[in-house]
This record gives sequence, structure tokens and C-alpha cells, in this order.
Amino acid sequence: MKILLLGKDGQVGWELQRALAPLGTLVALGRTGKDGLSGDLSDPQALRATVDAVAPDVIVNAAAHTAVDKAESEPELARCINAEAPAVLAQAAARRGALLVHYSTDYVFDGSGDTPWREDDATGPLSVYGRTKLDGEAAIRASGCAHLILRTSWVYAARGGNFAKTMLRLAAARERLTVIADQIGAPTGAELIADVSAHALRSVRADAGLSGTYHLAAAGETSWHGYANFVIDAARAHGMVLKVAEIAPIPTTDYPTPATRPLNSRLDTTRLCAAFGLRMPDWQLGVARMLVEALPGQR
Repeated sequence: MKILLLGKDGQVGWELQRALAPLGTLVALGRTGKDGLSGDLSDPQALRATVDAVAPDVIVNAAAHTAVDKAESEPELARCINAEAPAVLAQAAARRGALLVHYSTDYVFDGSGDTPWREDDATGPLSVYGRTKLDGEAAIRASGCAHLILRTSWVYAARGGNFAKTMLRLAAARERLTVIADQIGAPTGAELIADVSAHALRSVRADAGLSGTYHLAAAGETSWHGYANFVIDAARAHGMVLKVAEIAPIPTTDYPTPATRPLNSRLDTTRLCAAFGLRMPDWQLGVARMLVEALPGQR
């Protein structure tokens, strides 16, 4: 089996290089590409040529325009990367009879209510990012290709920057932090996403009837405020000295941003677990493991 991975340098893409390697021949591309191949989703023509040149059995698209606020000021670029490029990949997959694995987001929903979103719930994105990701999903389904659309949320990884590292940096320098407490979701590790993707990919290759849209997130729920408290408590338990004495909860309205964030980012993973025989671990387990890897002197 030959696998083409796009977005190899992102949080999920980095972990996918590890998770997908045992499944077959892996061609992993970043935005700059290599050997005349292009991984640049802003260039659909080059992307189409790359798929034809690699002739993959599976295309895994881990690349996206994920700068949520910046997308508000550059909607055409966001649309090209998040909607038009997935359409190109889906059409190429349909021509070749290949499987397309694509990542989407809880931002396709309007964030209302307090129950976890199911795959068939009505969508209602609040931002350019959410709308373009939803359009990308629609294009994939319309192509008729075999596909896995995996919606996830609150993604983090030990590699690179993340919310936890930001909180620790601020907590070392400030006595008081303010953190949003009315957005609810489940921090989900890139490592978990990659491992579940590899497992689901193999299953869909064996049974095309499993093709479709699934929600992929860690179990449980918290707010950004609860997440921050967990991170700081865990860091102190590992011996890290922090200056912060108070972490004050604030509403989203106290921290305005160009793009509107959904308040309810909970995702129901029942369908994913039933289809692929999985059980999602609690979000605290992955965050605690990430902190052990990321904290100074803990490796």
C-alpha cells in the first residue's frame, strides 16, 4: 500500500509519520514538497499533479489553514486551502479508487447547547475557518470517493507550541492569570489522533462500508480554565516552580477575537468507537503524558 501524507510538519502530521509508517510505503510532504512533488494546498494544480505522480492507494490530508483569526482577514486563502484543495484531492482519489483521510473540526457547529455533537447534527459555523472546513467536507462527500472525515477539537502535541506550554510560561512570570471558562471541550492529543487514524484507515481499506464522517476526541470534558488548572497543578507536582497564585475564570466576552469561537466543542465519539472497536481515553491521561515529555528535566 502506498500512502501520500500531506502536512507532515504539523502537530498531527508529525505523529502520522510514525503511525502510518508500518502500513506501507509512505510519501510524506510538507508545504515545500520534495523531488518535484508539491504539498502546498494553496496550489491546487500542483497538488493534482503530485497525486498523479505518486499514484497513492491512500491520501491523508493533515494540512489546513488553521489560523482561525487570520482566516477572517484572508478568506480566499482559507477557502483555497480548506475547501478547494480537499475537493482536488477527493476528485483525484475518486479517479484512482483511493481512500482519502481528511481532518475537520468542531468549528463546523455553532457551539450552542451543552451536549456533545453527533455526526448528523445540524451544522452552523460561526467563522470563516468553520465555513471553509465545512465546505471541504461537502466537496469530499460530493466526489464519491471512499473517505474518512475525522472531526476533532482542542488538538495539542508535545512538539511545538500549545495551550499548556503557554500557560506554564505565563504562570512562571505572573501572579495572576485570566482564562476563559465558558468554552467546553476535550483536549485531544495529536498522538491519539494519529493512532486512531491508522487503525481506522486499515479498517476502511478492508471494509469500504465504514467510509464516512466520524468524531474523534478524547473522553471527558473541561473548560480552558479547567485545562489551565490541571496543567499548572501537574507541573507543580513534577517540581516546577511557578509564580502564579490565582487563575481567574472569565467569560468569552471578556476576551474578544476576530473569529467567534464555539462555546460547546464537545464531540460524541460513540459512532467512531462502535465502528472501529475503540475506547477513547480520558483527556487528562494524554495531557499528563504530554507534560512529562514537555516539562524541563522530565524526559
